[in-house]
Amino acid sequence: MDQVRNTNMDIEKESTTTFNYSKRAQWLRAAVLGANDGLVSTASLMMGVGAVKHDVKAMILSGFAGMVAGACSMAIGEFVSVYSQYDIELAQMERESGEVEKEKLPSPLQAAAASALAFSAGAIVPLLAAAFVKEYRVRIIAIVVAVTVALVAFGWLGAALGKAPAVRSSARVLFGGWLAMGVTFGLTKLIGLYGL
Repeated sequence: MDQVRNTNMDIEKESTTTFNYSKRAQWLRAAVLGANDGLVSTASLMMGVGAVKHDVKAMILSGFAGMVAGACSMAIGEFVSVYSQYDIELAQMERESGEVEKEKLPSPLQAAAASALAFSAGAIVPLLAAAFVKEYRVRIIAIVVAVTVALVAFGWLGAALGKAPAVRSSARVLFGGWLAMGVTFGLTKLIGLYGL
């Protein structure tokens, strides 16, 4: 019994040490990028609108429009990209063997749906953070806090799934998100005060 258990443990160790994490890179990149993009672009859009218009309705509507537009854009972009990959791989299979192995081909519809879903999952965070807060300053703080927590979580998740350093990944994602929100807020505030 102990010999069987030791053999199973050896197989488990071997499978974890020889697993190629770079194979996860394509779908992991798409999922983390989609969620992070939805989070940062929607939060930045809401912060930009909030810089010149303190109305909760304007911020929520701009965030919702950004979520829908971004999810559609990500889905269409992913569909076109993966469909191009599909065509190339299909042509290569036909050249090499004349046989098409459908299960080895990428799915453009699945990729498009996953991309739209990931974007929407990120975008919903600032929308929910702002939705129930009437007071302007508290709403801005709620968005920043919720987005900060989500940015750190997305950075950590990407690192954990790819077996990369978590602190560095989380910090990179966090500072990039803060920079996008800060620049959008600041430039919109400037244009709102002096440009219009």
